[in-house]
Amino acid sequence: MTTPEAVPAVAFQGISKTFGSVEVLHDVTFAVAPGEIHALLGENGAGKSTLMKILGGYLAPTRGEVRLAGKPIHFRDSRDAEARGIVLIHQEFNLAEDLSIAQNFFLGRELGGLLLHEAAMRRGAQEALARLGVTLDPRLRVRDLTVPQKQLVEIAGALSRQASVLILDEPTAALTLQETGRLFELMRRLRAQGVTLLYISHKLDEVKAIADRVTVLRDGRYVTTASAGDLTQQQMANLMVGRELEAMFPPKGQAGAEELLRVEGLDVPGWAQDVSLTLQRGEVLGLAGLVGSGRTETFEGLLGLRPHHVRGVWVKGVPVQFRGPGDAARAGVVYLSEDRKGKGLHVDLHLRPNLTLMTLQRYARPLLDLHAEEQALRRAVSNYNIRAGRLDVPASTLSGGNQQKLALAKILEVNPDVIILDEPTRGVDVGAKREIYHLIQQLAAQGKGVIVISSELPELLGVCQRLLVMHRGRVVGELDAGRMSEHEVIGYATGLQVDDPFRRTPDVHT
Repeated sequence: MTTPEAVPAVAFQGISKTFGSVEVLHDVTFAVAPGEIHALLGENGAGKSTLMKILGGYLAPTRGEVRLAGKPIHFRDSRDAEARGIVLIHQEFNLAEDLSIAQNFFLGRELGGLLLHEAAMRRGAQEALARLGVTLDPRLRVRDLTVPQKQLVEIAGALSRQASVLILDEPTAALTLQETGRLFELMRRLRAQGVTLLYISHKLDEVKAIADRVTVLRDGRYVTTASAGDLTQQQMANLMVGRELEAMFPPKGQAGAEELLRVEGLDVPGWAQDVSLTLQRGEVLGLAGLVGSGRTETFEGLLGLRPHHVRGVWVKGVPVQFRGPGDAARAGVVYLSEDRKGKGLHVDLHLRPNLTLMTLQRYARPLLDLHAEEQALRRAVSNYNIRAGRLDVPASTLSGGNQQKLALAKILEVNPDVIILDEPTRGVDVGAKREIYHLIQQLAAQGKGVIVISSELPELLGVCQRLLVMHRGRVVGELDAGRMSEHEVIGYATGLQVDDPFRRTPDVHT
């Protein structure tokens, strides 16, 4: 790593950015040394992504200038920035859904003239994916990929562009520990080759593991720059929120005796086999497993979002059949998708219709009661601490954490008994994470049952009373409070350990 005293690879001088009457960046000034991994920390809405979009040529500053290798620079657009060696890996996928992986890799820089060299582009895409240990077929359409696979494709595509300054905005949000480890190895190799990396993440343990230095923004203002080795994770969190942050995880409650949900023999073709589970009143049940283990697909099947077969489903002892999420919601079971912007919210709609979409019959008598909807929105904003400057704005204007809280408020409007949360804190800052964890325990204390699907082991261990672990579409282990540890979970998730009660007798064909 080059020392910070060298000519900075990137310097921000008095950067301010205004959208309409709202100033989201205020006179931000700091420098990034060449050949270092520099983490940018801050809560959702702190201005991190806006600042990186300015560096990446997607936005122009209202005031101030960006310096590249000591020289002021002004980009016409992102292509201009990329031509000068600055590449941004977006937090939200910047992929063309109907094109193949290979076509996305070379979009705008296709090989060949009128007749494209498809084979050469496929080889190039395959080589880029192989650097991350990914074995996807480059001919696959992006639309057919899972969220984690899209994340890996986004990263591999950006890494193939030979950047001198690489910006990674929440790159590990959908990755497993193993995939994150491979990405970090590649980042270290790039650093050794002199590439400067700017890294945005809410996972402070990862920041501590990979970053040389960190810069903290708060409410669009520069707070400090320090060596990552000189700050504990708790100190980083305190700098981000501007106060001493209380314990991240609240005390866990006790599960009650009443069974809220029972599922027996659920099969989701290609994804899950013979999954059975129970959920008690007041319980927080976790579902762990590696990407591809079938966690998300199991519950999409349960709610009728995927083809499935099941021996039986009971809610509070009553047998039910779910042909879709509407049937499930009417039975008191709701699901928050891991894909917040694709399936959780209609981001182009305003806050009010997003909140009441699942409960419209409550507000249409028969004409829509806008006043009642407005009151419901104000209650949700207050109850879930949704931070919005105005209420008459599209959901897309909210930060990631506040979008997630709006999505939670939307499913809780149904007043469900069973709440299934898939990656509830993905892309959410440390302050909003704490709020969501406390909300989960409050819901359990109210007698609801909560199922948390998560790739973050500390999250599962911190909020759940019991864990089920999946491997290759099967539940292979159940861990109660006395056995819940990262070591145990990883053993089951990787297939090294299987509980006897979950072993399935092989089918015998006569």
